Amino acid sequence: MPARLWSRLPRLLPFLLLTVAPVPGFAQSQPSQVERGEYLARAGDCISCHTAQGGQPFAGGARLDTPFGYMLSPNITPDPETGIGRWSNADFYRALHDGVNKRGQDLYPTMPYDFYTKVTRADIDALWAYLRTVKPVKNAVVVNHLDFPFNVRLSMGVWRELYFKEGAYKPNPAQSASWNRGAYLVEGLGHCSDCHSPRNLMGGIEKSKQFSGALIDGWFALDLTSDVATGLGSWSVDELATYFKTGVAKDKTTTLGPMAEVIRNSLSYLTDDDRRAMAEYLKTLPPDSTLKTGRVAPDPTTARGAQLYTDNCSGCHQARGRGVPGVFPPLAGNPVVKAADPNNILKVVDRGIKARNGFIAMPAFNIQLTDQQVAEIANYVRTSWGNNAAPNATPEMVAKLRAGPN
Repeated sequence: MPARLWSRLPRLLPFLLLTVAPVPGFAQSQPSQVERGEYLARAGDCISCHTAQGGQPFAGGARLDTPFGYMLSPNITPDPETGIGRWSNADFYRALHDGVNKRGQDLYPTMPYDFYTKVTRADIDALWAYLRTVKPVKNAVVVNHLDFPFNVRLSMGVWRELYFKEGAYKPNPAQSASWNRGAYLVEGLGHCSDCHSPRNLMGGIEKSKQFSGALIDGWFALDLTSDVATGLGSWSVDELATYFKTGVAKDKTTTLGPMAEVIRNSLSYLTDDDRRAMAEYLKTLPPDSTLKTGRVAPDPTTARGAQLYTDNCSGCHQARGRGVPGVFPPLAGNPVVKAADPNNILKVVDRGIKARNGFIAMPAFNIQLTDQQVAEIANYVRTSWGNNAAPNATPEMVAKLRAGPN
């Protein structure tokens, strides 16, 4: 999954934001098909992957990095030469539902068709109707830059056999309409598990660890299960829904990395009912027991880590990591700090972050602190004030971070 790119489009009218419903039994009114398609494009965050930095909306060219090389997202404007202007409604449906392009070739799973297959035909038709109204842009994109043998499209046949199961979402009659709506959005257009699940050597999601968190674009996409220590176990449905809307969870965290762009481009545009439905569904995901098995016991507070924190961090984040409400976020209980993978906290300490959501900017410490010191600060805050993450940050991780792109 790529780093997401922010492109400003006009917000939908408030009346429209109250009207979308794709699964049976969920209350709805009747927007036009194009209006509904625009809303669904927001739910799927299509613009982030299909818009290059500085490029025209949906004209493609955004770089999608993978362990096997990179791809550039295709142009999905209705330009007949370089986009999908000559595609039919049936071609578009087959791409999303079956993962096959107009030429009958298997799509690469950088296009998350293994999630979009769960979207109903009616909603795919609405998406198609909306994309037909987008401004055509002539922008030829060479999509495939993968390494051999993954650059050979025939290799995707094996991947499909192992990891793809075609079929639209079927509501669970034992659950509420709201829960089913949340499941439909999370498992389908939202494709949340695409970023928040670890993958194996073939690039397939490890189903036994689904939603348990994964490294993506140099950031750790957090655990979305109900695990109390590392996931959403301590969050309420209302807190999670508010976070989807604003990017802030009071006394918990604020968005970082690609998730900040997901909030800006997608989740902040959804209706309150849809955000709450997604939260309701996520809160029922069982914790992954493997997260608790074999975890290294929390390191005791070391004098060196405590001194580094006192000298460099406590002036803003305060003693015991409590922060200052609305000014400096707390570190105690912060999911970013407690994540199974320490990359997020290392990146924040080393590079700082810009002011956002009312919080003051944090300076970068990459000049005054060594690789060892950054790792020691990270391990200190990960094991202090009730934080029970593993002290697994290392100087080697910091060195790799510093050697990579900003």
